[in-house]
Amino acid sequence: MTAQTLILSITPEQLGELLQAAGYRVNRTEQGAVVQLLSASQGIGFAVRFGNPAVTEGSFLDFTFSCALRIEGELPEGLVQVWNASRRFARLSRQGDFLVMEMDAIVAAGVSEDHVRGVLELWDRLLQEFVVYLRDYSQHAREQQKDGADATQEAAVEEA
Repeated sequence: MTAQTLILSITPEQLGELLQAAGYRVNRTEQGAVVQLLSASQGIGFAVRFGNPAVTEGSFLDFTFSCALRIEGELPEGLVQVWNASRRFARLSRQGDFLVMEMDAIVAAGVSEDHVRGVLELWDRLLQEFVVYLRDYSQHAREQQKDGADATQEAAVEEA
């Protein structure tokens, strides 16, 4: 087994290179002093925001993957809670008109480049599951509403 150099902090450039090496398009944006990386997986956009600064200027101890989707119409009841109760690693929240999935990654204690690639693979998989979850949950909620409406109609017909 070969010894790997551990990553104790990460710069946006380093993470951008790792994303590109994994086949992702990466755009760096800056607003004030806040740097983030923008990318996408199978047409679903996401951002990478950097968290706690490390001792070395421009490097960080952690970062967060984030995907925000605009909510159109009503959000099915329980959608956020069921995701958070049934999934590990990524959390879901409602922030105004957006449904946001986020996943934190920490490099502070020292991780290998393979570990960072593994975190990226996990994010990609969760992002794909997120889309399937939204579709399936919404479809299931519509079916339940339809079944409830049908039962209400049947009860009204029986009373008449």
